[in-house]
Amino acid sequence: MNTDYDVVVVGLGPTGLTLANLLGRRGVRVLVLEREPEYYGMARAVYTDDEGMRIFQTAGAADELAADMNIDSTVQWVRGDGRLLAQFNQSDRPLGWPVANFLYQPYLENTLEQALQRYPHVTVRRGREVVDFDQDDNSVSVEHAECRGTGYGSRAPETDPRTAERVRAKFLVGCDGGRSVVRTKLGIDMTGTSFPERWLVVDLKARDGVDAFRHLPYFNFVCDPALPIVSCPQPDGHHRFEFMLSESQTKAEMEDSDTVRRRIARFVDPDEVEVLRKLVYTFNAVVADRWRDGRILIAGDAAHMTPQFIGQGMNSGVRDADNLSWKLTAIIKDGASQAILDSYESERRPHAKAMIDLSVLNKTLVSIDNRLLAAARDIALITAMRLPGLSGWLRGAKMKPAPRFRRGAYLGLPRHGLRRAAGTLAPQPDVRTYDGHRQRLDDVLGIGFALIGYGVDPRTVLSAADQAALRALGTRFVTVYPLGGRPQGKPGDGRSTGADFADTEDHTGALARWFAKAGVGIGGLLLLRPDRYVFGTAEPGRGGALTAELMRQLMGSAVRPPTPAESDAQADADRPLEQAR
Repeated sequence: MNTDYDVVVVGLGPTGLTLANLLGRRGVRVLVLEREPEYYGMARAVYTDDEGMRIFQTAGAADELAADMNIDSTVQWVRGDGRLLAQFNQSDRPLGWPVANFLYQPYLENTLEQALQRYPHVTVRRGREVVDFDQDDNSVSVEHAECRGTGYGSRAPETDPRTAERVRAKFLVGCDGGRSVVRTKLGIDMTGTSFPERWLVVDLKARDGVDAFRHLPYFNFVCDPALPIVSCPQPDGHHRFEFMLSESQTKAEMEDSDTVRRRIARFVDPDEVEVLRKLVYTFNAVVADRWRDGRILIAGDAAHMTPQFIGQGMNSGVRDADNLSWKLTAIIKDGASQAILDSYESERRPHAKAMIDLSVLNKTLVSIDNRLLAAARDIALITAMRLPGLSGWLRGAKMKPAPRFRRGAYLGLPRHGLRRAAGTLAPQPDVRTYDGHRQRLDDVLGIGFALIGYGVDPRTVLSAADQAALRALGTRFVTVYPLGGRPQGKPGDGRSTGADFADTEDHTGALARWFAKAGVGIGGLLLLRPDRYVFGTAEPGRGGALTAELMRQLMGSAVRPPTPAESDAQADADRPLEQAR
């Protein structure tokens, strides 16, 4: 099959940028089409978590992005007078990155777009609108034309049909936002709730030489029944406020400069800041009824829209990109079955929906405008912060949905008995390499499949055929020794070589604790997918069965995704357990 590209990505927001970087790093030919000819340059998303940072690490951009973030920040619920109600701050880093990181979206998008220049096989074309597409059994044909843009939603797109071009690709992924052209042309509806509450968002920048925000160091949900507010610190002298509107207040009134000035004067000196953006908005909590049509898929806001109250909208799209990128790569470069794409929605939909539900819950609590209900909420929060156990649960933000797939709905071995790690996200501690250096675990594992042997070279317990099958997938073989457990003996003992092999030492003990919870003992094996979810584990001597099941699921049949109704009904019956990290 002759195609111009392997994948056409529509949309150059965080989801499309992440997907293009992940595919580019894996050697996939990508065309990115963005209808806006000019970069937006304004902040929308403000937050990413440790899962998001780990994905950016896989994309090769995490350290650059972290340099422009407020990391390890504290999140608070406070009364209208600033008195503390509850506080979230998690200092440990089970995934190798801080849990709370506040960003300025233009910096993030610029860094990710510049990173694409590393890949000559990735092409970005701005000012190109997708006007039509169709597919057959082998490819997708995409027609796009020059577009003057929409001013990022302020007007209808203007395209010039004389500039139309048509390309063919193996897959098309719509990362084109809540008004997705791809989703609309596929006739896919979205189900959920559109909330009538309106909020005024005001983005500020401290004027040169002015320290305007030192007194606002933390992210605050201001639980004031008279005026619920969100106060968000951002890097490089940026800050965001969001104010809930009453029913009587109009959009024109609230976006008026004098009104904005009065609103922000409660927190800052208006003369010390520049107003970059002021906008009244509403929000949706909706999920697309289906995420795939043959070779065409949707991701990010095109597939689900999350209210902003826990900062997970962008991160859900980044997780979509991570899930899709390795599966598309396996199909395009390794000959895997297209059936593995059925697991995309079955794996991602429940987690995205859980994030939406948590965001709606937080919105409901923060925006209480009845004084009696607000007083009851305040008492409940203060009491919870004083109770042993519950206080730690709140401070560690354990209410956040765990990165754990539902039973029977993921690509991997079944999760039961001693196989309780299957379908969960592996931790990422630092490990000590043979030459004595410390590295993040994923940097040792690479960007493909990884077969880990606990205290054993995993290659030594596999047949030549199994090794060849795993190598064909680009698998990296890794030995993890317990602290002080490296082989010792005579000259020549313990040597292992090969470009696809690494040996490490678990000097922190984090992996030993996780292996114990996962039922993996010395000599056991653990197979990680490229997105660092556990495919499965194997007892000593059972590596062949593990390999055979991986090849069966990749190259043959795959899991049947549950319907949306089945997926939502299963939520209570299979509540995600706390990730064993």
